Amino acid sequence: MYTRKDVSTLTRSERRRLVAALLEVKRRGEYDEFVRMHIKYYVADGETGLRAAHMAPSFLPWHRMFLLDLERVLRRVDESVTMPYWDWTRSRSRTAAPWTEDLLGGTGRQSDRQVTTGPFAYRHGGWPIKEGITDAEYLMRDLGRSRDPIALPTARDLQGALDDPVYDTAPWNSTSAKGFRNRLEGWGPGRGAASWRNHNRVHRWVGGHMVSGASVNDPVFWMHHAFVDLLWSRWQQRHQGARYLPEQQPARGDAQRGRIVARHERMPPWDVTPDQLEDHSGIYRYA
Repeated sequence: MYTRKDVSTLTRSERRRLVAALLEVKRRGEYDEFVRMHIKYYVADGETGLRAAHMAPSFLPWHRMFLLDLERVLRRVDESVTMPYWDWTRSRSRTAAPWTEDLLGGTGRQSDRQVTTGPFAYRHGGWPIKEGITDAEYLMRDLGRSRDPIALPTARDLQGALDDPVYDTAPWNSTSAKGFRNRLEGWGPGRGAASWRNHNRVHRWVGGHMVSGASVNDPVFWMHHAFVDLLWSRWQQRHQGARYLPEQQPARGDAQRGRIVARHERMPPWDVTPDQLEDHSGIYRYA
């Protein structure tokens, strides 16, 4: 059993060890396997085939397992390391944790969005982008979207998701108007900034690599998803007995049949079901 902490509470030593472990996993070539995997499983509503990672009920257990795999790799390097969470309802400044010089560095420069501060800056040579959205080998960010600013979600923005007593609802995709999963994942009606909510809005606020299937290139991806995972835990505590839905596949003839993962079905690429991932209390806790 280990503990995931709020990133703003990490000691100087904990920050240093986390960064060192990430850089070592990158050096070994293992980190880029996570980037490739996320790109592969970023399947949208309009595409064919199974949606396991996004725009589907398994969004939350899929990323929980993804995060567990990354932590396992990090802890092989340094068993004291766990992934902290970034509570973007509280730590909202572009200069507060995790955007400090000793953690993730800050925003990208205006000309090309290249991150030039902190340990993941291209000039240090330890974080080349090999699986990106462009040919650029440097990490990109645009915190707050300088040309067309947007704000991070607030605690009030999250409230509607946390208050919803049902995990997910038909049609089990980005158009589901009710259900905790899509309200947290953040696909809303309309176009542009108004349609990006909660989880999705944070990706847009960070900008750069975080706005694509290659978002894993930015280490903040994991801190963001650790907080999303914590929110799932809070929702479960608030709605005792509420379970992952759907329990079974939609009926024959339903367009979503075979395109989503039901509660007891294997969730690729792992041999694990959403049912097995609903309770993390035997593995880690949140401080």
